[in-house]
Amino acid sequence: MSKLHFTTKHANAASVQRKWHVVDGTNQTVGRMCSRIAAVLRGKNKAYYTPHVDCGDYIIVINADKVKFTGNKLEEKEYQTFSGYPGGQKAETAKNLLKRRPDAVIERAVKGMLPKNRLGRKMIKKLFVYAGDVHPHTAQQPAELKF
Repeated sequence: MSKLHFTTKHANAASVQRKWHVVDGTNQTVGRMCSRIAAVLRGKNKAYYTPHVDCGDYIIVINADKVKFTGNKLEEKEYQTFSGYPGGQKAETAKNLLKRRPDAVIERAVKGMLPKNRLGRKMIKKLFVYAGDVHPHTAQQPAELKF
């Protein structure tokens, strides 16, 4: 009687196939959109997902200035930074940050949902966020990603 022997296939840098996707942020809720973007950046939408390998795709987010927050988050949510010096802590509401730097809102949300290690730092480099509807990545022929 022959013995069946199954092995698990692990993805590696040579076997990963990366695609480019465009996400339109118009009237999308920030948290829900960013959690789906983080899953695609990690590669969790692929059958050969391996946790210790960067299997994810490239994501381009356009119209980042048209995203929305639910409830009172636009006025009450605060983004804090600290310079490391005494008195160097600054806080800014989501409304002000969205007006000043709309790309930072999405980048910070997605970065918080990725692993906090060198693999996560590699994954966040595949995210490109633009405030308007024009992006310089047309040569990569990105496909639209619907949620």
